[in-house]
Amino acid sequence: MAEQANNEQPPQGEGPAEDGGTASQTSLAGRRTAGLGLLLGALGVVYGDIGTSPLYALKTVFTLDRGLVPDAPDVFGVISLVFWSIILIVSVKYVVFILRADNEGEGGVMALAALARKSLLKDSGRRAGAVLALGALGAALFYGDSVITPAISVLSAVEGLEVISPQWAVVVLPVSAVILTLLFAIQRWGTGRVGAVFGPIMLLWFASLGVAGTAEVIRHPSVLAGLSPTYAALFIVGHPVIAFIAMGAVVLAITGAEALYADMGHFGRAPIRRAWFAIVFPALTLNYLGQGALILRAPDSRDNPFFLLLPGWAQLPMVVLATVATVIASQSVISGAFSVSREAMRLGFLPHLRIRQTSRRQYGQIYAPGVSWALFAAVLLVTFAFGSSTNLAAAYGVAVTGTFLITTTLFLVVARVLWHWTTWQVALFAVVVGSIELTFFTANLAKVTHGGWLTLLIAIILFTILLTWRRGAELVTARRIGKAHYGTSSTPSTPQTSHGCRASPCSPTPTRRQRPWHYAPTSRTTTYDTKES
Repeated sequence: MAEQANNEQPPQGEGPAEDGGTASQTSLAGRRTAGLGLLLGALGVVYGDIGTSPLYALKTVFTLDRGLVPDAPDVFGVISLVFWSIILIVSVKYVVFILRADNEGEGGVMALAALARKSLLKDSGRRAGAVLALGALGAALFYGDSVITPAISVLSAVEGLEVISPQWAVVVLPVSAVILTLLFAIQRWGTGRVGAVFGPIMLLWFASLGVAGTAEVIRHPSVLAGLSPTYAALFIVGHPVIAFIAMGAVVLAITGAEALYADMGHFGRAPIRRAWFAIVFPALTLNYLGQGALILRAPDSRDNPFFLLLPGWAQLPMVVLATVATVIASQSVISGAFSVSREAMRLGFLPHLRIRQTSRRQYGQIYAPGVSWALFAAVLLVTFAFGSSTNLAAAYGVAVTGTFLITTTLFLVVARVLWHWTTWQVALFAVVVGSIELTFFTANLAKVTHGGWLTLLIAIILFTILLTWRRGAELVTARRIGKAHYGTSSTPSTPQTSHGCRASPCSPTPTRRQRPWHYAPTSRTTTYDTKES
């Protein structure tokens, strides 16, 4: 029996090898599925803002200044400006370089400031403090953008009802308020679940962008010449004033780039990069080229080149899809605000707020109830105060471009001190990227008197709050440390213990009040949502 039993056993190592192979294949399949899930989630959360830019970017450029002529030199020049702005600011700066500068997996301007502070702390405490203050200013500007983006996105979507019938104009504000309420109410699900819902919609959106643009490019392939940077240079040299004004609208093609970095903790660096280069960037490029080709073929289409790219039967479905996509566009800045707030708490710029962990697999997927509802109240107030997306459009761009400049400055500190870039590397990055962003910023300063003051006012208020809280925390810390060491001066007749208080009548160990107090990070206070595995 024993012999028979031995004969029935499989050869040594065969069973375990088979089980191991099956387990390995299962694990590999699971990782691929998880990777696809994160990529789809990144599409639904991270790329909503920049993904809806084709709706209005070229339209705004050609309607902002009627000095632009819809002929080949001007159209190629504008297309070249848009394309190379996306290449240099989004692809090179953010996707290639900035995403590398994570602070323990977290992104955003505050995480970058924390990283820069660490690199400077040993050399100069004053410089480290200045870097931290610069990060707080960048966070304040990002919060200002986070108030404007949901309001203008939802309003521009709901105002599509007025195209169907002018009588619907009276319901635009109430419907917008309802949509905003629902948008902020679902934030408690976590970015993983929100991305799972929004991701397939945005995948359909980007596919539609690519198909619509490709059809027009095939009819007029000469528009591909606009990808050459020489046309951008010739446009700037030939029409410097018009080009400067146009840059104030070209920046609309890259709004949402900061959200790529701020949302990195939610999905990770790799899914964001793959989604950009595989799906988002090709779709955006094809659509902008298609719009340029359409304007060359039919100059009157410059008033709304996006929808006129499509045949008549496809325009109404695209209006519906665009409405949903513009609502989703708000998600990137909302999720980014959660990440920036957590980094601000870690650095002592905000009090201890409740942060809820919504995923056991992704540490960066969080929900901050206090931040969410405070942001909701501000967005709702701005929506009713301005009343339309046209009024809000003038306020758009100042905060975004200001955040671009601050991010570049902090990144150069990290690259120089932490990554040991040479002087010429730092100078090259500063000249190429910094000069473009400075042009964007100065071109948008003209909007300050027409509504841009709103984001600056929000930024100033929040910047003051952030610095005041941190300074107050430092004063309280110093006072408690002083109390802990109070009475350390000794006399020969009164010996002291090792912890610095007199031997009698002190207890042998310091009391809680006597211990030095430090501002503790709040990452340990997060709670898990057990509903998601």
